[in-house]
Amino acid sequence: MSWFDSLFTSAWLGLLLEPLQFTFMQQAFALVILIAIPTALLSCFLVLKGWSLMGDAISHSILPGVVIAYIMAIPYAVGAFIAGIFCALATGYIKEHTRLKEDTVMGVVFSSLFALGLVMMSKIETGVHLDHILFGDMLGLSWSNIVESAVISIAIICFITFKGKDLVVYIFDHQHAKAIGLSVKFLHYSLLVTLSLTIVASLKVVGMILVISLLIAPGAIAFLLSNKFNHMLCLAVIISVLCSITGVYLSFFIDSAPAPTIILLMSLLFILVFSYQQIKSNILMKKRENPYSNTSISSTVSADA
Repeated sequence: MSWFDSLFTSAWLGLLLEPLQFTFMQQAFALVILIAIPTALLSCFLVLKGWSLMGDAISHSILPGVVIAYIMAIPYAVGAFIAGIFCALATGYIKEHTRLKEDTVMGVVFSSLFALGLVMMSKIETGVHLDHILFGDMLGLSWSNIVESAVISIAIICFITFKGKDLVVYIFDHQHAKAIGLSVKFLHYSLLVTLSLTIVASLKVVGMILVISLLIAPGAIAFLLSNKFNHMLCLAVIISVLCSITGVYLSFFIDSAPAPTIILLMSLLFILVFSYQQIKSNILMKKRENPYSNTSISSTVSADA
């Protein structure tokens, strides 16, 4: 290797390692990895359950909880979690006592709570910046934030690990889950609690607006690539972790906000995978329509010869 190659390699390594020299970037990398794994695992269940809107509803409904937590001088994660659970329970109660469909009820409940939160923030002076709640504040982290997110993430991963099989049965066949003696109500509300906790843990990373992408995109991409649930879980985690780390890296060099950069990478990957699947299905369809096209061409060539 020549001195020029050595210099070039050293320059590239220096450039790649530059973000790791800053404490705020080390904290950002640690947090995105901690959040990427549970959100990816949960996204697979949400995609199969059809609960995309539920994640959106809970993420929007936590704003009044954050304001109330500030007034009561308690951690805003506690207020956000309680508000999220309230949204889920209110949605379930109204759905059971009216003829309205679940998506209609969710739309009314989460928009009402979000509007209430905005009014409260405009009337009450809080130390919480609205932009940080809406879009995250990954570069304003402390190690206590990371410890808090780590505890929540580990709890979620443990729950999914030990109750994953029961959740799969519940998601795929509600009646069968009842028939084999599973507590369907426990699984239903456990999934809601897990969803609320995940959203609370993700607030610092992407905020309440963009968190829905972390909760849906990895599972949706993995669903397009795999027909087996275990493979889907592994793919979702790999996709989420790689996009999160790459997004934070890229945001440092292009001077952009980390959260939107991560979501854009996931969106681009989804478009690429979707396009690949469309091209693949079109090719397979053409082969099925003309299964003997290659054979007949070969026969014609042989006959002419």
